[in-house]
Amino acid sequence: MIHSMTGFGKSTVQLPNKKISVEIKSLNSKNLDVNTRMPSQYRAKELVMRKMIAEKIGRGKVDFTLQVEVTGDETSTKINHEIVKAYMYELRDLASISSAENAKLLEIALSLPDAVSTDAAEVDESEFKAIQNAINEALINLNSYRKDEGLAMEKDFKHRIEQLQLLLKEVIEVDPERMQNLRTKLETAVEDLKSKVDEDRFEQELVFYIEKYDITEEKVRLANHLSYFIETLNAKESGGKKLGFISQEMGREINTIGSKSNFAPMQKLVVQMKDELEKIKEQMLNIL
Repeated sequence: MIHSMTGFGKSTVQLPNKKISVEIKSLNSKNLDVNTRMPSQYRAKELVMRKMIAEKIGRGKVDFTLQVEVTGDETSTKINHEIVKAYMYELRDLASISSAENAKLLEIALSLPDAVSTDAAEVDESEFKAIQNAINEALINLNSYRKDEGLAMEKDFKHRIEQLQLLLKEVIEVDPERMQNLRTKLETAVEDLKSKVDEDRFEQELVFYIEKYDITEEKVRLANHLSYFIETLNAKESGGKKLGFISQEMGREINTIGSKSNFAPMQKLVVQMKDELEKIKEQMLNIL
């Protein structure tokens, strides 16, 4: 079963005096890349939180957001009165603002540096335990999202592989006609020379020339790759990198068939095969 690298998970925990919200969003990436946003007092626990995410995510570009809203009377935020007064005095003097506009002046002063400070108190263990539980729940939700996305992608992959198998069947059906067409062209070319030709030598050269355009091996290998892709897709542990390698081999065989075909009906089929494979490769970038 495959999983998408795209996912979203959210969890909220209500403590006596705080509301904690965790959001985790993931997108496709070759490796694990975690970006975190959280209040400064929780940075001491960041490595622990990153490890939790890494164990459950695998790989992908991950945005982790921790928000804490104080709902009780207790707060660690304080207004620096003296600094705010100094800001207001300077602003009033600079812009000649009247006392009637003090409310607007206060709003500006509070937005300036050092007007408000937050005590960086240590995170209580019981609070951090609640945060860990919220992270685990968000990760479960995210991986559930990834699984559902993976099921949709798996269905699409199987449809594309089925189309490739049908196109390969058509290639096999038109191949005898292609070879006969090639043989006829060579015989006609020799007749146009209006010269006597050693029949045995001509037959040897004809066989040698036709063998250069033989695609029997490519047809067999492509059929095997298509079957192996489905087998890997249905495996309990299925990875995007392995499926990516198989799709590369499929592309190599399709390209070789195209370069050897030298026959318009077959080349048309090859173009259709390349189109289906390209759609598979686009989706492949998002598989975990």
